[in-house]
Amino acid sequence: MKTKNLIHSLFICLAFCFSSCSSDSDGDGNGNGNGNGNGTNDITSISVEISNSVECGIYVGDIISFSVKGNNNTDVTNSATISVNGTAISGNTYTTTEAGSLQVTATYEDISTSGNLNVNVAEDYAKFTKHVLIEDYTGTWCPFCPRVSYAIELTKEQTDQLAIVAIHWDDEFSAPESNSMVSTFNISGFPTVKIDRNTDWAFPEPNNVDQVVDKTLCDNSPLGLALAPTINGNTMTIDVEAKFSEDFSFNNTRLVLMVVEDGLIADQENNQSYYGGQNPIPDFVHDHVLRASLTDFTGDAISASEVTNGMYNRTFTANLPSNVADASNVSFVAFISNDDFTDSPVVINARVAHFGDDQSFEEN
Repeated sequence: MKTKNLIHSLFICLAFCFSSCSSDSDGDGNGNGNGNGNGTNDITSISVEISNSVECGIYVGDIISFSVKGNNNTDVTNSATISVNGTAISGNTYTTTEAGSLQVTATYEDISTSGNLNVNVAEDYAKFTKHVLIEDYTGTWCPFCPRVSYAIELTKEQTDQLAIVAIHWDDEFSAPESNSMVSTFNISGFPTVKIDRNTDWAFPEPNNVDQVVDKTLCDNSPLGLALAPTINGNTMTIDVEAKFSEDFSFNNTRLVLMVVEDGLIADQENNQSYYGGQNPIPDFVHDHVLRASLTDFTGDAISASEVTNGMYNRTFTANLPSNVADASNVSFVAFISNDDFTDSPVVINARVAHFGDDQSFEEN
């Protein structure tokens, strides 16, 4: 089954079960205690549920497996009849053929489910590999910040689907945008780590790596990014392409393109146990350091009128930022955000590229 989109909602309402009390004194004379003569103790009601993993959504063409259980948790799937939209199916699997809501019921001997299992099936539009944006608000003076650096290292061991930007504040690696970003995004303490611009990475971050990794599991973004950065002398050219799925909804859609640099060396204050507990940590390697934003750091607007046949293209030309120490350590983080229902930005997808990369879309 193709991995599916988390953005589409899956609404599953498990059936309410009939319940009743029964015993040998109920007058049926069969001695099995369930009152219906079926030979399975204590089953007075049944429920039907989806038995295969659908955490990333259900789409047209997917195969759904169902199971039927009694109120005593006995599995009676093989003896039950399962119906989808009022029609009995063969066995316990069903292949979806169109988008919409499926009403699933079951019967077992003389017992029926007392309600429907409602399954939402979505259209199977193109989806793209999901890269998670991590924005780390940090500083060389910050004694708590090595905790986040360590968490990022742990996360990188589990997935490469990350786009990381370290926003240094009030130190030698501060970018021109640092103060404005701290103010605009209401950063009140260091470290603060934003995931896809709408979620704080839970404390302590090294214990919550799954919070980031889990966002990559479905590879379900409704848009993909492809970058092609080049440099000629001191002049950078970065081609950014975006491809949007047919079901993408443009709502304050914005593109951000940032220049980051790895391998910057400076002592790091540390009152944590990480990195051997040294304080300061001498010659600490600072990676993913923001050097400049080639768009507004909140993003430049993308309107639906700029997208043709689902494709968007923009070329950036700029001088290498003067604060870059080594151009060979430069990379570019591009991401597209949208507004959620509370008007806070949420990053739909991101991508990282280096000089010389000529990326294609990671289409699933």
